Amino acid sequence: MPESSSSPTGRPRRPQNNRRRPSKARLDEWKTLLDEAADRYEQPDFLDADPLGIPHRFSAPEDIAVAGFFAATLAWGNRKSILRSCDELLDRMDGAPADFVRSATAKDLDVLDGFVHRTFQAEDAKRFVRCLQSLERDRGLEGAFSDAFAAAPPLTGGRGVTDMGAALHHFKLRFFQDEPAGRTVKHVADPAKGSAAKRLCMYLRWMVRSPHRGVDFGLWSSVSTSDLRLPLDVHTAGVSRALGLLQRKANDWRAVEEVTQALRWLDSEDPVRYDFALFGMGVNGALDHAE
Repeated sequence: MPESSSSPTGRPRRPQNNRRRPSKARLDEWKTLLDEAADRYEQPDFLDADPLGIPHRFSAPEDIAVAGFFAATLAWGNRKSILRSCDELLDRMDGAPADFVRSATAKDLDVLDGFVHRTFQAEDAKRFVRCLQSLERDRGLEGAFSDAFAAAPPLTGGRGVTDMGAALHHFKLRFFQDEPAGRTVKHVADPAKGSAAKRLCMYLRWMVRSPHRGVDFGLWSSVSTSDLRLPLDVHTAGVSRALGLLQRKANDWRAVEEVTQALRWLDSEDPVRYDFALFGMGVNGALDHAE
C-alpha cells in the first residue's frame, strides 16, 4: 500500500526534513542553472495562455483573489479548455467575481446551472460561492489562509518554516465550516490525505510572491514567501528528479516537502521562485536539448 501522509486522527503527519544536505559544489551547480532559468522564465509573456492570466484581467484586489481562486481550482486539463471554462464561469458572474460572491442570493446562483469543467460542475461552483460567502463574513480568502498558517505548527527541522501541509488542512476545514462539503470535497486538496495540493500551492504563489516581474501579485503579506511550497506537477517533478532535487517517486505531499527543502537550500527566503525554472525547463524540454 502507498505510504500515507496522514495520521490516524486525519491530521497531517509532522513532516521530517531528514535529507542530507548536498555538497557545496552540487548546490552551486543547481543554483547557477536554476537562477538563470528562473530569471528567463519569470516573464509575463506567457500570461495570455495561462490560468494566471485570468486574475490579471482585474485590478481590484478582491476580484484578483476570487478570480484567481476559481482559475487555480479549474487549472487541470488542456490549457485552452481551462481558459474557456474560466471565461464562461466569470461571464456567468457578470465579470465581477468579488461582487457576485458578496451579493449572490440562492436564486442568483441559478445562473451557474449547466456549468461544467471536467468533474467540477454547477453544484460545485454554487457550493464554492457559498463557502466563499462564509469566508467573506469573516476576513475573506486572505484572512482564512492567514489564520490557517497562524494555526499551523512549525515544520519539524524546518528552522522556523511553517508546516504548510497542516495550514492547508486548517484552510479546508474552515472553507467547508458552514457548508456541507458533499461531492465538492475533492476540489479542495488536503495534504492530510497525501495530496500534493498543486493548485493551492500555485494559488498561494500567485497571491504571496512579489509582483516585481509582472507575474505574481504580492497581494498578501500575511503569508511569508519562505513558507510557500513548490506546485508539483509532471513538469516540475520530472525536471526535479532529473536534476537530483527530488528522489521520491510519488508526486505526493512528501515529495513536495522534499523538493521544496532542496530549493530552500538555494533560496531560503523565496524557494518557490524556482517554480518558473523547473516548469519552464520541463515544458520546453531544456534538459533534453542539453543532452
